[in-house]
Amino acid sequence: MTVSGTRILVEFCGLPGTGKSTLARHVAHRMRAVWLRIDGLEAAMWRNGLRLEQTGIAAYSVAHDVAAVQLRHCLPVVVDAVSPVEVARAGWRELARSQGARHVVIETVCSTTEEHRRRVQERTVDLPGFPLPTWDQVSRTAREYEVRTDDRLVVETTQSIETCLKLISTHCESI
Repeated sequence: MTVSGTRILVEFCGLPGTGKSTLARHVAHRMRAVWLRIDGLEAAMWRNGLRLEQTGIAAYSVAHDVAAVQLRHCLPVVVDAVSPVEVARAGWRELARSQGARHVVIETVCSTTEEHRRRVQERTVDLPGFPLPTWDQVSRTAREYEVRTDDRLVVETTQSIETCLKLISTHCESI
């Protein structure tokens, strides 16, 4: 999965606990891309005194600005964000368009409720200051998550990580 010198924005989206960050991290490593994780940006904001309800839009805005600079320098960017509503998704599309970058969307899903719940409940904090969402919070986000109708690869993450990564690699190379 080599893309050096190519302007590409890979947008990973989906509910918390679906494997989005795991796959985004692996893809960013394989592409030698910048990995922009919204959770990490929000955690830094919380550690620096911003209130929980202030950071959502701000984190997306910071990620857009950082991604734009990287794309201008022809560095591939992998974004790791829930992007639950159309306005967030439109922001990534517009960013890619404005930078002349290919925009690849990977939506992660975990269709087995029991497995999804287990993942959410057993997650461990890997970002200082980041409160992991509870299953009730993830369920609320799922109810508010606007159905995507755009061109994207939907990855069922009950498959092995390697199987998911092969699907993503094939998809990225075909676009």
